[in-house]
Amino acid sequence: MDAAEFRRRGKEMVDYVADYLENIEKRPVYPDLEPGYLRSLIPNEAPLEPESYEDIIKDVERVIMPGVTHWHSPYFFAYFPAASSYPAMVADMLCGAIGCIGFSWAASPACTELETVMLDWLGKMLQLPECFIAGTHGRGGGVIQGTASEATLMSLLAARCKAVRRVQAINAKKSESEILSKLVAYTSDQAHSSVERAALIGAVMMRKVPTDNHYAVRKEMLKKMVEEDKAAGLIPFYFCATLGTTPSCAFDHLTELGPLCNEENMWMHIDAAYAGSAFVCPEFRPLLNGVEFADSFNFNPHKWLLVNFDCSAMWVKERADIIGHWQIPLGRRFRSLKMWFVFRMYGLKGLQAHIRKQVALAKEFESLVRADKRFEICAEVVLGLVCFRLKGSNELNQELLKRITKSREIHLVPCQLSGRFVLRFAICARSTESHHIQQAWQHITQLTFELLQEATGQYSPTAVQDNHSVTKVKLCSFEALSYIQINSIFITFLCSDRKIILR
Repeated sequence: MDAAEFRRRGKEMVDYVADYLENIEKRPVYPDLEPGYLRSLIPNEAPLEPESYEDIIKDVERVIMPGVTHWHSPYFFAYFPAASSYPAMVADMLCGAIGCIGFSWAASPACTELETVMLDWLGKMLQLPECFIAGTHGRGGGVIQGTASEATLMSLLAARCKAVRRVQAINAKKSESEILSKLVAYTSDQAHSSVERAALIGAVMMRKVPTDNHYAVRKEMLKKMVEEDKAAGLIPFYFCATLGTTPSCAFDHLTELGPLCNEENMWMHIDAAYAGSAFVCPEFRPLLNGVEFADSFNFNPHKWLLVNFDCSAMWVKERADIIGHWQIPLGRRFRSLKMWFVFRMYGLKGLQAHIRKQVALAKEFESLVRADKRFEICAEVVLGLVCFRLKGSNELNQELLKRITKSREIHLVPCQLSGRFVLRFAICARSTESHHIQQAWQHITQLTFELLQEATGQYSPTAVQDNHSVTKVKLCSFEALSYIQINSIFITFLCSDRKIILR
């Protein structure tokens, strides 16, 4: 492919991407495949002779797209958002073209300097204390990591080194291995698994702190565990607080925990992977109160701030503490270009509008759930995540999720809260609108109706038919009804406990 063909194919690819995103909701959000599907669709070995670009593009639809879970579909409500925007995609193209490996300033001055400035821009959007901003008299600054998992590991390794130096300054005879054997880190029992994995890689103990009724860590419980460990001869050195836990988007109490960590000489790292984007909105910024006590803070613009993966923003209060642990790999991509393009083309007001719109959509879904007495909300809805379930057994909810997944009309994933199987409904795609929320809820309640009727022996799948003829539904109570779809028209039942017959 020479420059001339690259110009032609590049324009074609832009059209393909634009068409894909504009029509993505027409594709099933979740693939209907079995593991191993792809191997039989392509040769066992790479081709000896070059193949045509046209054949490759044909195989994208034949081989790749059938196996894609469409994260940017407006019917994707699983996990958390994967940020996407056209400015970020264009910037990624430029990043790939420049192709620098920014392992030092000299390796690419623009790569190094733009990243420093973009982290300052973003830090100011979040109203971070000046000590985290590089372009001030503070000693901190920001760096782009690949993921929040990497940021957690970097902070733990930095805290470990600092703790070893501190102990050896008091007792030079203590070896590093002896000190490491006594170090203990802490995190919420709701924290992401990557926090525990960081402790495994860092070869230190980690204890999980039980949470309160709102799934948040409070000072009293952490303090109790720290005192117990100190009495046993251990050295508490690190606490990872979570703002917006993965299961329920719960928030640890930083204003309580921060002073305790400072008193105990424990490094406090804040993992706000999903929720951090919301702090650009003044109404959500109080959720970050207490960050002034932290040694490091991280969130993922690639989740909710319209900057494509990968782009995880991390700040430290003292650069000197982490200078040997800025990142896992030596090389780094020119990822700050994505931030530069997005911040300039959306502006702070545009980013705030995006966050507020998606929070409003989550509140809309929450109101639909609360209006149906068969369901319950399982955690406070603060941002864009709604945790809900059918009132009843875990098995009942597992079966409902199984049917939702099998239908491939919407995509959800579960979590466990207080021993209960819970469905998570996250507003994810940039293109999600109110009518997508309404359709998703209608689909959930249709499947719920069928499930509950089968459970009571009152429903047969053939009882409701879309054959443009008279449709009959068996005698049933409204307790198990919400919506029935007949000839693509949704009829809402407003009865309470009366017996009804449709003919």
